[in-house]
Amino acid sequence: MKITLGFSPCPNDTFMFAALIHHWIDTGDLEFTVHLEDVEQLNTWASSSFLDVTKMSFHRALSLDNAYTLLRSGAALGVGCGPLLIARHELSENEIKKGPIALPGEWTTAHLLFKLFYPATINKEFHVFSDIEDLVLDEKVVAGVIIHENRFTYQSKGLVCITDLGTAWETRTNLPIPLGGIFAHRRLPVEVIEEVERLIRESIQFAYQNQDMVMPYVRRFAQEMQEEVMLEHIKLYVNDFSLDLGEKGLQAIDSLKNLRCSQ
Repeated sequence: MKITLGFSPCPNDTFMFAALIHHWIDTGDLEFTVHLEDVEQLNTWASSSFLDVTKMSFHRALSLDNAYTLLRSGAALGVGCGPLLIARHELSENEIKKGPIALPGEWTTAHLLFKLFYPATINKEFHVFSDIEDLVLDEKVVAGVIIHENRFTYQSKGLVCITDLGTAWETRTNLPIPLGGIFAHRRLPVEVIEEVERLIRESIQFAYQNQDMVMPYVRRFAQEMQEEVMLEHIKLYVNDFSLDLGEKGLQAIDSLKNLRCSQ
């Protein structure tokens, strides 16, 4: 059976999926056609049910009712890994409210968290996540919300963190921050969805045990990233919750859903 699969070229995703797409693990009768795209593109595609299995921000997923089912493996969820609101210098609440603020996509969880903690800010712009540091540096925006590996690089460029939105979430809920997950469209048979979930978990376990084999694939899509940043990225975003969300992970997602509905 052919399965269309979408994930991002970020190190955490390529690390997790390398073994699966290269057949370093036995995928049985399942054959995967891969689409590597920025998470906001994947979020956009999700609304049209383009892919069978896809990475998706939880903000996007929570807006799509029951079209997809969440897999327990492959998620980006944890502590100390949330989006950061950064600027060239410290800002007042009024300056943040006035904006403009650059955000990495309308349907990212980063945007949802920003709305949660800065509900009065309406002057917002949406950009590819990798452009936001430069937009702030070039004074094209007052501040920006960064995700992924940019949390490891902004300080070296002289930027400051105004708010760690992940820490704000953790303080408010005492739960890890759910950023993105892997979702299977409900058009797939239940047994296929369960098998895909198992294969993703096995692929992650393979990556942990065979990093020398996996890392060349990761580096192919992160050529402009320093090696230490790449490894820190993987260490932060691939964790126990990636292997299995567990009850605490599911509780965090439910909490995000409730807060989104209350807005």
